[in-house]
Amino acid sequence: MNISLHYEERGEGFPIILLHGNGGSCEYFSHQIEYFSKDYKVIALDTRGHGKSDRGIAPFTIRQFAEDLYFFMNVHKIKKAHILGFSDGGNIALCFALKYSYMVEKLIINGADLVPSGVKCRIQIPIKIGYKVAKMFSSRNTMAMLKAEMLKLMIDEPYISSDELKKLSMPVLVMAGTKDLIKSKHTRLIADSIPGAQLIFIKGNHFIAQKNCKEFNYAVEEFLRK
Repeated sequence: MNISLHYEERGEGFPIILLHGNGGSCEYFSHQIEYFSKDYKVIALDTRGHGKSDRGIAPFTIRQFAEDLYFFMNVHKIKKAHILGFSDGGNIALCFALKYSYMVEKLIINGADLVPSGVKCRIQIPIKIGYKVAKMFSSRNTMAMLKAEMLKLMIDEPYISSDELKKLSMPVLVMAGTKDLIKSKHTRLIADSIPGAQLIFIKGNHFIAQKNCKEFNYAVEEFLRK
């Protein structure tokens, strides 16, 4: 890996790694970092090209982000961890767990999708329009170029087969909001495709970790304690 990923670390104990969503940063998990640091070593990452992390020159893809996580864990001598991924972070976590299952103790997936069509149409349409606009100005404006790159990620990725998920053998918790931008049937498909996966819908929208943190944290805590 030719870049350094920014991260926030707090607490001691078995590590739990938090992966934020598209366009976000580790700050999204402010309520989780404080809460879980009582019992775990919490490590919240900024994905490549997000927050305070470098962009680098490698492809801007979900699978590249999963490789970045692999190298990060090796550099920091983390042999195994709980992984909690939100939105695109959930997609990264799935790709990582499929390739490096021996490094994942328990997996928590919140608001993830296997394919772009897992996102509700009323959300996808503005994203596609925003991408076209940003792309028009990307050759003349650095911010527009970065915006286009991030929006393109949501249009083109991920592409994970539900059959692939049958390979996962670690305990998995699949979560989404009751009014999530991910289709509920798609969230159910993810859970149904993973052997023994637990499925929980929490009252709220896509951002339940922030807006309904009490219920979100309780559900994650109960899952990790089992």
